[in-house]
Amino acid sequence: MRRLLPQTLPGWVLLVVIAGLLAGQVATLYIVALDRASSSDVINYYRLNERAFAAVQLMQHMQPDERRQVASGMSNSKYALAVADRPAVASSIAQDDELAELEDILVGRLSRFGITQARVRRDPASMADRAERTRAPDTDIGEVESDLLEFAAGFARSDKLTASIQFADGQWLNFTEPIIPPEPVLSVASVPLYVMAAGLIAAMAAWSLRRLTAPYRTMERAVRRIGEDLKSPPLTETGSREIRAAVHAVNAMQARLRAYVEDREHLAAALAHDLRTPLTRMRLRVELLRNSGLRAALAADIADIEAIASSVIDLATFEVAEEKSERIDLTSLVEAVADGYPGVTLDEAGLNARELICVARPVALKRCIDNLVRNAVTYGRHARLTLGRAQGFALLSIRDEGPGIPPDRLEAVFSPFVRQETSRSRETGGLGLGLTIARNIARAAGGDIALSNHPEGGLLTELRLPLAS
Repeated sequence: MRRLLPQTLPGWVLLVVIAGLLAGQVATLYIVALDRASSSDVINYYRLNERAFAAVQLMQHMQPDERRQVASGMSNSKYALAVADRPAVASSIAQDDELAELEDILVGRLSRFGITQARVRRDPASMADRAERTRAPDTDIGEVESDLLEFAAGFARSDKLTASIQFADGQWLNFTEPIIPPEPVLSVASVPLYVMAAGLIAAMAAWSLRRLTAPYRTMERAVRRIGEDLKSPPLTETGSREIRAAVHAVNAMQARLRAYVEDREHLAAALAHDLRTPLTRMRLRVELLRNSGLRAALAADIADIEAIASSVIDLATFEVAEEKSERIDLTSLVEAVADGYPGVTLDEAGLNARELICVARPVALKRCIDNLVRNAVTYGRHARLTLGRAQGFALLSIRDEGPGIPPDRLEAVFSPFVRQETSRSRETGGLGLGLTIARNIARAAGGDIALSNHPEGGLLTELRLPLAS
């Protein structure tokens, strides 16, 4: 059930709007139906009252036989009219309060004609009346005549009011008055209008919600982009006052974060760079020592310190360096990197070079791929590279022949200075910064790097980069 409900705020608002619209439409139709029924009852009572007045006024001075003759001439199948010695409405007790009031009105109005009693009863239409069908429309008749015929057929099938009015001489005037057939609130002609109006309101609500929530979606994308690339351009401060205030706060946060990170990067780069001067002096002094085991050990330690300083500088200057993004042929770039490693094979069968065009910083992206390939060759001896594409992304898969990485360490190796001690020691590899730099470069380009152990052995590295539009 929860999967059928909206998962976003605009979806919920739109659902509430549509539900409120439907509830309002149903309530309106129900009120209109009640109002029509009430108005129809008043009109029916009025018609019966006027017909009774006209008939009594016509027959008040006639003899009983003359009344029967006139009533017979005025009667038809739909408007029965008769004069008899007994009332057609046998009960003197009205069916409801409205009919009782109507009887009192008739007696009060017709009393000057000698009427002493009036009875009214509501009768349902007979089965024969209900079974009557409107005749097939004739193409030769006009629209007005067609509507009149249809309305007359509706009168024939509707319920009736039966009235019995007693003259002063004891005779009863019995007649029936068809009730106006209730028109449906919804008809074949009105349903499309209701649907059109509801659809228009829903479309306007969806459009309005989209316009109102557009700045929030823009902010969401911008904040996500800041998480991937802190140097992304700031948002344009447009929209309502609240939106401008929120955008200004996001831009200020980005500026402070960028300044904070750049300060730390410059500090790390400066410290690592300044280490080179004392290291150079130490190396010169070591050269003055005589050949001994101590000299070799000191030289090795100095080399390690220099390697650490160089790696820290590389990591720190990665974000500091300014390089513009360009359209890059990923296939050619991967081929260039693979040519530098004899133990690497590239599988690009059936792939067009123009199909894998990405937008990234060229030098940084080459460094990212080089780090991944060097990592595979260093710890897996041989590496097989495969290029492909899927769902708008270019895919570079690198499978080595090494021992792999324990599943619980697949994410940890992306952290700075984290190495697998058993197979990725300093003697056989670097300092644990290659994967960190590679993932930072990939994410700055809108992609990512994932590691997994191949079912047939070895480590599988996958680089995903968005294709250029």
